[in-house]
Amino acid sequence: MVREIVSIHVGQCGNQIGRAFWKEALAEHASANLDGVFDDCMSTFFRNVDNRTNRNVAIGDGRQPIYDLKARAILIDMETGPVFETNRGELGELFDKRQFVTGVSGAGNNWAHGNVIYGPEYNDELLEAVRRAAETCDSLQSFFLMHSLGGGTGSGLGTYLLTLLEDHFPDVYRFSTVVFPSEDDDVITSPYNSVLALSELTEHAHCVLPVDNASLANIVASWDSGPDLRPVGTGTSSGFDSMNSLVARLLTDLTASMRFAGDLNVDLNEITTNLVPFPRLHYLLSSVSPLPTRSSAEVFDGRTIPPAAAGFDGRPRRMAQMFSGAFSASNMLMRADPRKSKFLACGLLVRGEVVVSDVNANIERLAAELDMVHWNPEGYKIGLCSVPPVGTTQSLLCLSNNCCIMDTFADLRRRFIQLYHREAMLHHYTEFMERGGFDEALESLESLIADYAELDKASEPNDSCSRDTRVAF
Repeated sequence: MVREIVSIHVGQCGNQIGRAFWKEALAEHASANLDGVFDDCMSTFFRNVDNRTNRNVAIGDGRQPIYDLKARAILIDMETGPVFETNRGELGELFDKRQFVTGVSGAGNNWAHGNVIYGPEYNDELLEAVRRAAETCDSLQSFFLMHSLGGGTGSGLGTYLLTLLEDHFPDVYRFSTVVFPSEDDDVITSPYNSVLALSELTEHAHCVLPVDNASLANIVASWDSGPDLRPVGTGTSSGFDSMNSLVARLLTDLTASMRFAGDLNVDLNEITTNLVPFPRLHYLLSSVSPLPTRSSAEVFDGRTIPPAAAGFDGRPRRMAQMFSGAFSASNMLMRADPRKSKFLACGLLVRGEVVVSDVNANIERLAAELDMVHWNPEGYKIGLCSVPPVGTTQSLLCLSNNCCIMDTFADLRRRFIQLYHREAMLHHYTEFMERGGFDEALESLESLIADYAELDKASEPNDSCSRDTRVAF
């Protein structure tokens, strides 16, 4: 059954990630679809348009020739630059220009300007773009939003769009991939923007995949210190391009089972069902193992290992390294160490020719080292997709609903309070919103931290003194 995803790229960061994502998606389908036909796999991300009639070509028996591929995407920014850069670049013909929503002056790194002003102003235009994309789908399963939290358009307009999607498409999953700013971010108001956006993400998204600039930069720096260890296809690209390619890899790995065959395919509804035990606690930490590189070597747990050291004759050893690497802090796309906190659930999405017995053996080995919450001791969701990423033979995406995310939230709270207690830059926001919105957003964040902290401390009640450790959400 065809299940489509509409990707929505918001702000400069969201559009830059989008370019990397669509390059990765095109490369995967070009590698897997050697017959050059439009089939169910391609329909997840693309439309097949006959330019003679300007109509979509139905999949039919899956043997239709490819006429003109168009991405199921909406590109949004309140400045014209990022969207027009995509339009002028090598991917320009992939996008329907009617699906561009742009402004002129930008949101001024101000969540309130993006959410309170630009949201209502562009409401009808945004809704029309979403409806146009949805009408081309047979079975729309999810909206993928990509945006940052530190600026104004991504954080403000991106979260406004979440509420718009919830109101008009309540049955379609809302996944947000969000980039947390670094502590030394050059946008001084990024703590305000991030906390205000997090309040909306907590209430209106089904799943949030957080990444942060610091972790992505550290991974890219590790490539630079080794023998030509940059991502496939980046060549002499900038560090930001390399960082964006990591996020793109996260998203293509997440959706691989929807697009390609496998022994244990995992749908996005299974991700939310199995990895989100409480509606508000839907923040999934991600790691990739082995880390993608441009050389023939692969990176496991921070160590570079040539294929000859683990090749197919040493399959069990190679699998063990791949699984161990997935739980290493050095492979995380968010600054966190899940081994130090309690897991609520964990998704392990494997790509490539993999033996199920090897997967089960590694889960059994690692389960003894990981602290899974007592009421979900077997909370591992496995996905097996036979098609690996381009240039690799096997890979593993780990999605962890882990209480260590509270440390990131606590750090963000600290930075927010440093500004808020001094009322620094506050007048730029209260021009568009009530000050009470700050207090409500902070209360939401503190509640989120408390919920994760209580679960992290919860222990299994014994028979002699049973204690209720359930948390109300």
